[in-house]
Amino acid sequence: MRVRLTALSVAGAAALGLVTAPAIAAPNPQADAELVSVFGHRGASGYRPEHTLASYELAARMGADFIEPDLVPTKDGVLVARHENEIGGTTDVADRPEFAERKATKVIDGETLTGWFTEDFTLAELKTLRAKERIPEVRPNNTIYDGRYEVPTFQEVLDLRARLSRELKRDIGVAPETKHPSYFASIGLPLEPGVVQALTRNGLNRPNAKVAVQSFEVANLKELNESLKVDLVQLISNSGAPQDFVESGDPRTYADLVTPEGLKEIAGYADVIGPDTRVILPVKEDGYLAEPTPVVDDAHAAGLEVVPYTVRAENSFLPKDFRSSEDPAAFGDVFGFLRALLETGIDGIFADHPDIAVVARDDFAAGR
Repeated sequence: MRVRLTALSVAGAAALGLVTAPAIAAPNPQADAELVSVFGHRGASGYRPEHTLASYELAARMGADFIEPDLVPTKDGVLVARHENEIGGTTDVADRPEFAERKATKVIDGETLTGWFTEDFTLAELKTLRAKERIPEVRPNNTIYDGRYEVPTFQEVLDLRARLSRELKRDIGVAPETKHPSYFASIGLPLEPGVVQALTRNGLNRPNAKVAVQSFEVANLKELNESLKVDLVQLISNSGAPQDFVESGDPRTYADLVTPEGLKEIAGYADVIGPDTRVILPVKEDGYLAEPTPVVDDAHAAGLEVVPYTVRAENSFLPKDFRSSEDPAAFGDVFGFLRALLETGIDGIFADHPDIAVVARDDFAAGR
């Protein structure tokens, strides 16, 4: 997942028109370096409502190496970008009287949820909705964009990726996450065929394509490993267990997956782990950082790269070591937290504010 730049590769890529600096991010000061990849988490979701084309485009223009859409299906089987299939908090569906009767209560991965779900809407119906900010209490400035953007399809995200790669003259990566794969398979809307078809149709199912397909579950990554030639990312929560393990009676947890033995098993079907930052930099009960764990070194020893999630600039998301005040929405010392992560030897980072992550990454690479 590292961005690899050498004097030769830069010169060759420049001849192909692939490495001109993005419009917003400053060029990297290191010509000969392996740089930590920056993933625009749900786009530039610190500045625009998440999982909108506007959010993804801003992330790329800020210098993100990858944009990250979470994928869920519609009733007619089209993959769309939403953090969850429940869309009451990320669209205006609750204000649409024509869809009032679609409100439902479901059990998703063991959690009872009430709201509106993508699998109960056709794509045409979903396209009449408009996105809104998911956490307005922390990101009030983003609310000015409420109602401006549609829910994008995965194909629209891939089309945007291709356009921006041409316009910015550098290859923009895409890191789709398959959401709740066991649940969607159980209702006859499996995610995996659509992911494989879309990547293949767009010429991205090939070795060295700038693609990383993610999942918190294990079985669907093993399935995808049979069909995809791109990087696969085993996501690791700070607690609990993969849902497919829970449903199959496998007693292992995410903590078991990041033991040396667990990491060796992951290396048999995936290329990268994507752990919660707390798996690498634990937070004590008092809210301050504890000593780093050996997970990064152990993963590298197993042949895996490490791309933790998610760095956000607001105080409410930072360990107490890096908070600037009691205001949960104010920015804290996110540069300090990013440096602490970079010092562990990670290969990439998911960030809601990709411009900040790019600056932190580049400063770290330059020894500043």
